[in-house]
Amino acid sequence: MLPDYLQGLGIPFHIEEADTYSIVKRVIPAGKTTCSLCSRLRRGVLYRVASELGATKIALGHHRDDILATFFLNMFFAAKLKTMPPKLVSDDGCHVVIRPLAYCREQDLDAWARLREFPVIPCNLCGSQPNLQRQQVRQMLMEWERRFPGRVETMFRSLANVVPSHLMDARLHDFRNLVATGQTDPDGDTAFDGDVFVNPVAVVTLPLATG
Repeated sequence: MLPDYLQGLGIPFHIEEADTYSIVKRVIPAGKTTCSLCSRLRRGVLYRVASELGATKIALGHHRDDILATFFLNMFFAAKLKTMPPKLVSDDGCHVVIRPLAYCREQDLDAWARLREFPVIPCNLCGSQPNLQRQQVRQMLMEWERRFPGRVETMFRSLANVVPSHLMDARLHDFRNLVATGQTDPDGDTAFDGDVFVNPVAVVTLPLATG
């Protein structure tokens, strides 16, 4: 499907085939989640091929909803405030990974793909295992958005508005050596001021024009 589509557009491409599935099935016991190992194997293939092709960037397709889901997965199951940034240096230090769709909502990307008639490649493996934690988190976010329009967008914006002095990581803020200076501190104890907490603004999605 994909080669025919790209050839029809006259776009040069390279498709790399790698049997990561058999490795995952051999290493991961039956019934256990395969996502972690599968992700590492695919990342290794990406890094290798990028080096072979002389690529300066590795672009991944994660969107806003993926980033929020990863944030909650790390908080719920790994006890970390961490997610996927729009840009970072790869594990091996040799590549720059970018996520051009990081600020796009999944539903907007879906509507755009349908409008442009992009080929949709079916996948019955990745994300298809029952009771995956990521699926549970995605359902939670969808329910929040349904009940409280705008909440998901507000949470996403909060990822770019971090106040280390009002968290608990001593590596980011020197809590141990805090002293009163007698001077006004703009980052002082204003976390619970009334004007900080505002109702999220509802996001209205308009249908895309087809003409």
